[in-house]
Amino acid sequence: MKPRIKICGLTRIKDVQVAVEAGADAIGLVFYPPSPRFVDLQSASMLAHAIAPFVSVVGLFVNADPVVVRETLAAVPIHLLQFHGEESESYCCQFDRPYIKAARVKPGMDLVQYAADFPTAQAILLDAFVDGYGGSGQVFDWTLIPPALGKPIVLSGGLDAGNVGDAVRRVCPAAVDVSSGVEVSKGIKDAEKIRAFVAAVRVLDCC
Repeated sequence: MKPRIKICGLTRIKDVQVAVEAGADAIGLVFYPPSPRFVDLQSASMLAHAIAPFVSVVGLFVNADPVVVRETLAAVPIHLLQFHGEESESYCCQFDRPYIKAARVKPGMDLVQYAADFPTAQAILLDAFVDGYGGSGQVFDWTLIPPALGKPIVLSGGLDAGNVGDAVRRVCPAAVDVSSGVEVSKGIKDAEKIRAFVAAVRVLDCC
C-alpha cells in the first residue's frame, strides 16, 4: 500500500480544508502549549469539525497530565492520540483510544526495544532528536532505522515534497508525517506546499 499522509500542526481552517482537498489521510492538532502550533480547545474543536468524513483527527500531546488529555477528548473529536514525550506504555493506553508513540531517533538508540516497550501502540513515529519536541524541520539518519522494527513506522522529521520520495523508497513507512515542510512560518501552512507534498507521495510505487 502507498503510505498514508498526515499533515500536522494545523492552526487555520483554510489549511485544514486544503489538506483534506489535497488528499491527506489525517490532520494533526498540537496540544502542547510551548509549541507555536498549539491550539486551544475551542480552536481545535472548530478545526476538527471542518474535516470531511473519513479523514482522521490526530491529537498530539507531550507529557500531558492525564486530566488534560481526557478534557481534550471530551471537547474535540479525536480519532488517534500521538504521544511525543517520555510517556510510558501504561500511560498511553489508559485513554481507551488508539495511539502512536514517537521516538526521537539518535545514534545508539535501540529502536527495536523501544517498539517492544509499546505493544499496544498502533505504530511508532520516528522523528529527529532535537531540543524540544517535534516540528524542527530536521532530517535524521534513516540508516539508523532497523530493517524490522516490529511495528508499523510513521516517518517524520524534515520531510518535504523534495525528499519524501527518497524517504519512502528507503524506509518504506506505513505513513509519512509533515509539518514544517509545508509551512511558510510555524503553524501557518502553504497551500501549494501541501498539494505538492501529497502529490509527491501519491505518485510513488507501493513498497
